[in-house]
Amino acid sequence: MRRTLIPTLTLAVFAAGALWLAGCSADMPEDAGLSEQDKEALASLGYVELDPAMREAVDSGEKKVLVVGIDGMDWLLTRRLLDEGKLPTFRRLAEQGGFSPLLSSIPPQSPVAWSNFITGADPGGHGIYDFLHIDHETYMPYLSTSQVQNAPEKAKVLGFIPVANRFAVPFTDYVFPLAGGGTLNLRRGVAFWQVLESAGVPCTIFKIPSNFPPVPSETGTTTSISGMGTPDILGTYGTFSFYTTDPWPGSDGISGGYVYPVRVVDGVVNAKLYGPPNDFKDYERIEERTGVAVAYNERKVSADFTVYVDPDNPVAKVVLGDQEVILTEGEFSEWVEIDFEMVPMAVTVSGIARLYLKQAHPEFELYVTPVQINPANQVLPITDPPEYGQELVDAVGYFYTQNMPEDTKALECGVFGNEEFTKQSGIVFDERLRAFWHEFNGFDEGLLYFYFGSLDQSSHAMWRCMDPAHPAYDPMEDAAFADFLTDLYVKFDGILADILEQLDENTTLIVLSDHGFAPWYREFHLNRWLYDEGYLVLNSGVDPSRVDWLLGVDWGKTRAFGMGINGLYVNERGRWAQGIVAPGEETQALVDEMAAKLEQILDPKDDSRVIIKAYKARETYHGPYMENAPDIVVGYGRGYRGSDATAGGQVPPEMITDNLKKWSGDHCADYHHVPGVLFTNRPITHEMPSLYDMAPTMLAEFGIEKRSWMVGRSVFE
Repeated sequence: MRRTLIPTLTLAVFAAGALWLAGCSADMPEDAGLSEQDKEALASLGYVELDPAMREAVDSGEKKVLVVGIDGMDWLLTRRLLDEGKLPTFRRLAEQGGFSPLLSSIPPQSPVAWSNFITGADPGGHGIYDFLHIDHETYMPYLSTSQVQNAPEKAKVLGFIPVANRFAVPFTDYVFPLAGGGTLNLRRGVAFWQVLESAGVPCTIFKIPSNFPPVPSETGTTTSISGMGTPDILGTYGTFSFYTTDPWPGSDGISGGYVYPVRVVDGVVNAKLYGPPNDFKDYERIEERTGVAVAYNERKVSADFTVYVDPDNPVAKVVLGDQEVILTEGEFSEWVEIDFEMVPMAVTVSGIARLYLKQAHPEFELYVTPVQINPANQVLPITDPPEYGQELVDAVGYFYTQNMPEDTKALECGVFGNEEFTKQSGIVFDERLRAFWHEFNGFDEGLLYFYFGSLDQSSHAMWRCMDPAHPAYDPMEDAAFADFLTDLYVKFDGILADILEQLDENTTLIVLSDHGFAPWYREFHLNRWLYDEGYLVLNSGVDPSRVDWLLGVDWGKTRAFGMGINGLYVNERGRWAQGIVAPGEETQALVDEMAAKLEQILDPKDDSRVIIKAYKARETYHGPYMENAPDIVVGYGRGYRGSDATAGGQVPPEMITDNLKKWSGDHCADYHHVPGVLFTNRPITHEMPSLYDMAPTMLAEFGIEKRSWMVGRSVFE
């Protein structure tokens, strides 16, 4: 997920190419994929106005709205901690204003839920149904929230002369595209802040999920930085590096990171830190010249570094470029800048990373965070305007820019234990809190939305520590962290106390979460059920246990399949490249049949209902973006979730198994089981508010009527 940079070339040999670059362009429509409904909605924003009294109140700072998003704050757990007296500030806010459960989305996955919040529509109105969507031609998954726009094959010189989109540098293996690609935000619909901006209400949108790349401000009155959905510099959701003299069996195939075997020779370790593939090299030319194909990993740029290990003390010095970092065992470094040279003396991609010395000896172990997009020198657009990234760095220092920065993958594969994970999580939290106070102290007009994600990621990874009944609970390792999540709730209570102390009477305060949490005890393998029931058929001779990403499926006989966390799809003719189920009555009858069967499944372990509700898309969603909707969204019972194997298109041997992963808490169940929370400093009159009520609520606070595409209403009406 990257775009090709078109730099100002500094070498004389590139002068001719620079002249071509100056006059080159490509057709890259910004509204690609927008429905007519959305185009009309965007056009209508020019007619949104504030009445004179509200206009004066906004301009003078007498009318403001502060929204604090705490991802994953759970209704049931919050109620218990309130009753125990551990959240006195939240209790005071509830008594003076309002407190309610907040219904999540169907399904209650974060990118879906926050898109409901952003647009005031359900997934039919914004097009996000899961972390993954499925390509209708290939049946392969892709990330639902953003998409790479590769550099086009053709460019136009002077706006009309078509030429091949490449400038080959003579006598080298380097090429430059004449027109670059980019990234596309796949969330559709119109964001609430676009409506506010059109009415002249200044907005700051800090790290809201499903907003990468950030929606560009049309007037310059909205400032934003992207959150969940933002990749690291490799274009992934977070890929760490771990250097060790003691790699373990299977470490070369772990998920979420790379383990690099190294040697300590005379107290010195020499290694490389890898960046993205070098798109400025002509690999076809290289392969023609050498007769050898260049593997994907060999296409990556790298930066050399050296580690000097103290022979007696648990200390090491890392030298990276002109930077020296001295680390003690168990210590994270500050942020280190890494420059990946794509073209010598011409093109450099900048990233940042933190280092962690896990062990100096007898074995050497060094962890490096996923290399982050440098907010002060962005290889991909993560702030709008671009200079906002530098402003933040100047104010609070470097910070994690990636997606979901707590490294749950390092915990899952054993690179981190609980101690390392909570230490790294604390760094993320402290960075985010510094940024919050920076934004809050400058908040004197309009709307400020600010996102905290640590509670969500910590609840996923550390739920088992407070739940001895969990299959993954380890009393030796987990008992010491039993209060970790409770302490995080208490920490937010202290932050709220500081906010209320400084909040003026003109500001509406909304504190909310997109969903709650539940234990994840048992995982349901949807494709195994479909296989056993005869809906999913494999090619002759294919072992079900070896199926991955649905490869090996006989599409000529398969009527339904699962992919993603909650989605079940009918292999409908005309919708899928190899569809066999007739659209209309046949598809609907199959949906009805499977939904009824799913809701009857009992866990043989204790006869618990595994699935509470099988939601049928045509009855659940509304709007113009139904093309990616699953035919059924599986609403799991409390304690159950669709398996990772289901998400990856696998067919395991059993239908239901214990969840033995560190990822022990989850929210991808029936949305009634995992409501979020809503706290406000005004009374809540809505009896059962939902996430899609929040966009109308924020508009109403500025006297703006809800828009035609919004399905909810203000919670204060």
